[in-house]
Amino acid sequence: MTSWIDRINTRVARTPFGRWFRLEGSGAKIERAGSKFSIELRAGLTTFIAMAYIISTNALILTDSGGTCDCDREKYGPTCDTDPAYSSCLQEIKLDMITATCAISCMACILMGSLANLPIALAPGMGLNAYFAYTVVGYHGTGKVSYRNALSAVCIEGLIFFVLSVVGLRQWFARLIPLSLKTATASGIGIYLAFIGLQSSAGIGLITGNSATLVELGGCPPGYRDENNVCTAHHMEGGPTWLGVLGLMLIGTMLLYRLKGAILIGIVIIAIISWPRPTAVTYFPYTPSGDEAFNFFKKVVTFHPIKRTLAEFHWDLSSGDIWIALITFLYVDILDCTGTMFSMAKFAGYMDDRTQDFEGSSMAFLVDSASITIGSAFGSSPVTAFIESGAGIAEGGRTGITTIVTGIMFFIALFFAPIFASFPPWATGPALITVGSMMMTNVLQINWKYIGDGLPAFITIIMIPFGYSIGYGLISGIGSFIFINSAVFVIYKLSGGRIAPPNYDERDDWVGFITRGGFKSNIPPWIMRLFGKKPESVVSSPTPSVNENVEELKEISYER
Repeated sequence: MTSWIDRINTRVARTPFGRWFRLEGSGAKIERAGSKFSIELRAGLTTFIAMAYIISTNALILTDSGGTCDCDREKYGPTCDTDPAYSSCLQEIKLDMITATCAISCMACILMGSLANLPIALAPGMGLNAYFAYTVVGYHGTGKVSYRNALSAVCIEGLIFFVLSVVGLRQWFARLIPLSLKTATASGIGIYLAFIGLQSSAGIGLITGNSATLVELGGCPPGYRDENNVCTAHHMEGGPTWLGVLGLMLIGTMLLYRLKGAILIGIVIIAIISWPRPTAVTYFPYTPSGDEAFNFFKKVVTFHPIKRTLAEFHWDLSSGDIWIALITFLYVDILDCTGTMFSMAKFAGYMDDRTQDFEGSSMAFLVDSASITIGSAFGSSPVTAFIESGAGIAEGGRTGITTIVTGIMFFIALFFAPIFASFPPWATGPALITVGSMMMTNVLQINWKYIGDGLPAFITIIMIPFGYSIGYGLISGIGSFIFINSAVFVIYKLSGGRIAPPNYDERDDWVGFITRGGFKSNIPPWIMRLFGKKPESVVSSPTPSVNENVEELKEISYER
């Protein structure tokens, strides 16, 4: 007997809405296999909850820049910490940043879902916001670039990206990355996600820093951490850590039994356990910061209009420091965003085998670049694709409906920010670890037989989490790939083909795959039509290995 959910899925799929998003059974020319309306809704909610921490985290980081606040620095010192009026201004900046984060994330996600039809969520990027706040602007404005000037650099970055996306150069650049490195990036991001999920800032706190060994086993109660968040005593005695471990086990067990919405259920259960105050695992301890967070949580419904950061640009590009910041934003963001988008597309299973591109890539890059510029007008650091999108993809998200639901949730968060900003990191950390384990399946597709492919891929994998940057991981992998394979190529040519590695024929045919799709496949279709040319179609036809991965994900997530 057909359930009411199946009937709704069938009816929605047969509407123009279902055909636009290419739901399974919609009759669209190219349907997204396994995509169902109810699953997309759940996947979108899962993605939102997995990345909801950005609402409060981004606000806290950008508030540390000081925003548009200022004081008499000769009287109160360079950081203005002792000025009551400055502290009051910072509180307003923080609320502005919460609203700005929700607003730009909402707009970016809805645009991505509606126009690119991809389950990839966008929001102000972690790492880039820290670089913006602590390096470019400096703590409380102690850097060499003012907050308003830094926003101008972010705006210019978005415009440059938009132009590059329009002419297809961003897509072409991504295409130049060897296949083994693209595959390795997905695996590296999986470890990166798990590493984040193990830390205390956005995870369960099982791993903390150590001055001698860099990292060590943590898990201590919050009261036994120093100013650098390092455990000083009582390792593995912290209630939040064990609650996070419980969440991980719950999610794993539910996935084992193919319970629908396992990741989402696990996050919500741990969050609810963490909200009551008089417990050892509360998210609201009886401390000044805990009291402040709990008072905000009790508001439940509130809305704060942006007052101090809206369109606060200062177009002074005469300083060399602003150009250094702009160039850094450009290369880090283009590598981070490109790596994330391609990894998520591969994880979802719709990479094109011939072109190594994915359907909707041109529009996805356009939306990303436009979102960066719009975000700067709200006072935010650069917007980028979020690796937490993998949580929604793991829940079965395959279309832009997933991202639209995430965007709608960010809109709701504009009014319910006290709730959504109060999901503790040990509730979302288990989801990141779980998704990381799923993304590691990509490592099986790397050509380990040929060291010219395998070693650069391995370097990429380890440098993403160890360098704490997708961009740095890709730079390391690309550099090692070029050096090793260029040396082999030169020796091969100078020797007339007589000196070559024993298994030279087992290498990935990078040149062949570059020329097979042709540069034309990366030029946006509207430009091709403008010049009377037929655009190359990029279809969602995954390779057999990727297709197998999709089937595994479908079995893990749901039995339909």
